Amino acid sequence: MACYSSQQLVEMGFARVGQNPRISTKASFYGVERIELGDNVRIDDFCTLSAGAGGIKLGNCIHIALYSSIVGAGRVELGDYANISGRVSIYSSSDDYSGEWMTNPMVPDEFTNVTHAPINIGKHCIIGAGAVVLPGVDLGDGAAVGALSLVNKSLAEWQIYAGQPAKRIKSRSKNAIKLQEKLELHVENS
Repeated sequence: MACYSSQQLVEMGFARVGQNPRISTKASFYGVERIELGDNVRIDDFCTLSAGAGGIKLGNCIHIALYSSIVGAGRVELGDYANISGRVSIYSSSDDYSGEWMTNPMVPDEFTNVTHAPINIGKHCIIGAGAVVLPGVDLGDGAAVGALSLVNKSLAEWQIYAGQPAKRIKSRSKNAIKLQEKLELHVENS
């Protein structure tokens, strides 16, 4: 995967560029001045990040796999060690589907009824391939979402969810916290 250098990302105008970015040259970015990249962020080929007024903030040690997208006017934050699998769609804005309003960005605002709401994806979250996350949800630290799930409500921390809409399946181990501590100690002593 061909990646931008840190200097190229800075020149593109990102709000913040952390250390050791691995950002594909085949990814697309809109509103870069509202996108913050933490340390050790990897964004794979054919991803799209489109930051509206709320912006996008990626923590440290984040991976966003190929063909995924983060789009909308609401703020989107990903906590440290979050992992977004391939073809995940995260929307902080959504059209009104009732038929009472028109839809699509080419229609003037007074004829639409778009919902904008922030999304917070906590530390150590994992979102499985093809899942969709809708505006206004919080994924608690360690929440895991199965492939092809629809997340339309907030999810509790350290639980596993799957389905359309996503429902709790079972609890998730918190061993990732211990491994994070070991990793950070290892990095500190290197």
